[in-house]
Amino acid sequence: MLGEILMTRPSVLTTSIAEVAESTPSSLRTDTPVVSPDIVWTALRLFSMYRLVIAGLFAVLSVTSRLPQVFVQVDQHLLTWSAGAYFFIAISLQILIEQRTLSLYTMRNVQVLIDIAALVLFMHASGGAAGGFGILLLVAIAGACLVASWRSAVAFAALATLAVLVETLLGSLYSGYATVSYTSAGLLGAAIFATAILASTLSEKIRRSEALALEQAAELEQLSRLNEHIVQRMRSGIVVLDADLSVVMLNESARRLLGVTGETLALLDQPLRHAYDDWRRLGENRKTPLRLKDSQEVLVSFTQLGHGAAGDTLAFVEDSAETQQRAQQIKLASLGRLTASIAHEIRNPLSAISHAAQLLAESSALGQGDARLAQIVVEHARRVNEIVKNVMMIGRREIAVSESFALREWFDKFQAELCERHDLQPSSILCEWLALDLVVRMDQSQLHQVLWNLCENGLRYSVKAPRLRFVFGVQRPTGRAFIDIIDTGPGMTDDVAAQIFEPFFTAEPTGTGLGLYIARELCEGNQAALTLHSHDDTGCRFRILFAHPHRQQLSA
Repeated sequence: MLGEILMTRPSVLTTSIAEVAESTPSSLRTDTPVVSPDIVWTALRLFSMYRLVIAGLFAVLSVTSRLPQVFVQVDQHLLTWSAGAYFFIAISLQILIEQRTLSLYTMRNVQVLIDIAALVLFMHASGGAAGGFGILLLVAIAGACLVASWRSAVAFAALATLAVLVETLLGSLYSGYATVSYTSAGLLGAAIFATAILASTLSEKIRRSEALALEQAAELEQLSRLNEHIVQRMRSGIVVLDADLSVVMLNESARRLLGVTGETLALLDQPLRHAYDDWRRLGENRKTPLRLKDSQEVLVSFTQLGHGAAGDTLAFVEDSAETQQRAQQIKLASLGRLTASIAHEIRNPLSAISHAAQLLAESSALGQGDARLAQIVVEHARRVNEIVKNVMMIGRREIAVSESFALREWFDKFQAELCERHDLQPSSILCEWLALDLVVRMDQSQLHQVLWNLCENGLRYSVKAPRLRFVFGVQRPTGRAFIDIIDTGPGMTDDVAAQIFEPFFTAEPTGTGLGLYIARELCEGNQAALTLHSHDDTGCRFRILFAHPHRQQLSA
């Protein structure tokens, strides 16, 4: 199914049958098979131009007396006036067709009647059916039958044959036609019927073929739109590449995940080029994790469409945040069961040790050195208890209940609480809003915990005002909101920066090393990302990159 979806390219197809039927006049729908009105109008227009040329030619030749003698052996005056009238009527019909004043049904019938009348007059002026003008009557009937049904074609043929027979009868009575004229008229009538039936049959087949083509085109158009809709709405990014690595198609998810703003994608740039080369070299269709320029992590896999290396290549691009969230949920479930046993096996003995050490430290029989040793036991017992409590908090933490909310209103309350708790002046915190009316998607209580941890770390190391600086904005072109938390501390080395999110790593003697680890775990549980953006001697800059506010969270 996916191969059919991706192999179908969106294209502009022919007008559907329903649209054609709706735009066709009712009078034509009852008389001819359903065809495109534009095609019928074009046929009438071309045949009218042929009529205009023939009528004009005979009018000029008649007025200048250059017609062959065989054409004027009976009544040259009648031929001249008939040709002139036919020419002016042909001009009028051409104008009506260009303006499409009348319906198709009316225009076709009017043309047939005028052609029969004019050409029969030409025949009468040249001596009847034997005069040579009968062949033009065959052309006129054939042209009319190309845009008529089979019944209408027979009616046109009968009308033309009747006109020829009447003209022959009148010619025999008043113009002295020879007896052989009846034979010529009969043969011409038979030829008219044969021409009409043949032209109608061929045109009927053409119209049926056209109707079938329109029906198939409508089905293909509907399938193409359905496939395009499915591909564009897929949460996974889809990129189709040709043999030259030029982009044939990419959906909205791929455009968002890869940060593509235009219609093309340069796969020659890093890091997608490396992933493509590795796939070609190793031949393994596995998902390769890649970190893009905006620090967003994606999973990329490739597959070949068709046979041979010259065929198109299909690339799948997936947001690794969803995979990480699923793994995070499994890990938390396992950790929860583990920490339950840890709490039972460690905290009770630890509490007894801490209590005994406190009682021992209060004993008057201890010397100053022994009292200090007892105090050390109490302090480290308290530290171990804090570590166990943090680990239990990770294991027992409930699955994030993400919701979209206005960030500015929420942060104003958080800022007031932070200033009150740490006795900060308003000038100690600087906020820079690069985008107004930011909407983020995250569990509000967990965002509070993450931001509180980062702020306490920043306040601990900041040495000058403002002690904390917040920058709020939207990442382009992904549309994901972010918060930058910036302190004014001494920064950190590259070795320390590489380990700060590792559990139990800390540069503080009394720290547990779980604060930033827990903060990052909370962010990943909400499909967000916590990264260290910079760490020079002017301070550290942490960034919380939120999930897209309109993307649904992965369910458990």
